[in-house]
Amino acid sequence: MQHAPPIMQTRGITQGDFHQIVSVIDHWWGGPTSALAHPLFFYEFGRHALIVEEDGRMAGFLLGFITDGEARVGYVHLVGIDPAFRRRGVGRTLYEEFTRRAREAGAVRLKAITTPGNQGSVEFHKALGYSVELVPDYAGPNRARHVFVRDL
Repeated sequence: MQHAPPIMQTRGITQGDFHQIVSVIDHWWGGPTSALAHPLFFYEFGRHALIVEEDGRMAGFLLGFITDGEARVGYVHLVGIDPAFRRRGVGRTLYEEFTRRAREAGAVRLKAITTPGNQGSVEFHKALGYSVELVPDYAGPNRARHVFVRDL
């Protein structure tokens, strides 16, 4: 008798998820990153941030928000995927749900950034239809960033 494979579920992030994410993110990213998981994303922007779970275990998260400017933008700030769940579509699932919610919120564009040298992120965003540009001094003097943009 075969059992059905576990089903991944996506839900909005809660304030209670903050401690769990901060406790695993450095391991998931392979270095000190927990400062990027700012409480602001849980307490103020939480309705746009997402968690993917499988059988109640967090497989990944996306911290993002929708700007309130005239041309609303869905901005992805930080994504983390449990190493045990990589290459299983968790990142794509998070981005697709964030895109759906951004569209519903009136966003006309999506945006994200990464540091030079993060080729995996560049390839991932290109595969999702984002354009990419290396912008010198984007994050301050001598702090270039790859800027990803996708129109909705």
